Amino acid sequence: MALQFVQVNIKARDDVAVGRFWAEALGWGVSSEGPGVANVEPVGFDWPPGPSAVYVDVVAVPDPETVRYRVHLDLATESAAHQAELVERLKGLGATPADIGQGEVPWEVLADPEGNVFCVLEPREIYRDTGRIAAVVVDCADPRAMARFWGEAIGWTVHEATGDFARLRHPEGVGPYLEFSRVSGPPAVCSLTHIDVLPGVGDDQMAEVDRLLALGATHADVD
Repeated sequence: MALQFVQVNIKARDDVAVGRFWAEALGWGVSSEGPGVANVEPVGFDWPPGPSAVYVDVVAVPDPETVRYRVHLDLATESAAHQAELVERLKGLGATPADIGQGEVPWEVLADPEGNVFCVLEPREIYRDTGRIAAVVVDCADPRAMARFWGEAIGWTVHEATGDFARLRHPEGVGPYLEFSRVSGPPAVCSLTHIDVLPGVGDDQMAEVDRLLALGATHADVD
């Protein structure tokens, strides 16, 4: 058994506005399954999603500023000119530069209209075939342990694992990477962004929950 990594879930005060921003940023469409939820997906998307599907859901919450950042998106670019053009276009959509202590780096750190941080990467060969989302990046204390857990949880292949960094991708070599980066300091209790996974067709949800608990997951209360 393996769960499918289907979407990144972003919390926001105004799901419609933030959903519209991410749809424009990614060149996708936006719809809603109900009040307080904006689904950001490629135009013509059909459910259930295929193996390369890692989409975005924006969910309205009353006070998203009370939680810490832990998960963010990295966006891929094809050239230096493309990176510069994308950064300017995103600023025109409402993104703002963000300082998270990155110093002098070749990528651009931005925040969406509600402060959700993301990166626009310089061109990198490894991300040439990922689509617009290059990677979903998780800050953590132990990248190797996280790679082991998530490799078992979603059946993705570990491409790299060190004490400071780990990288996984779907075994078919499609879609974005899931990456873990070591950070120091106390862990975030909650995050503005999290990962949603889906049991396979015919698989039992509670059986998957039990499997995750056996792998080291714990129940969490996020109100």
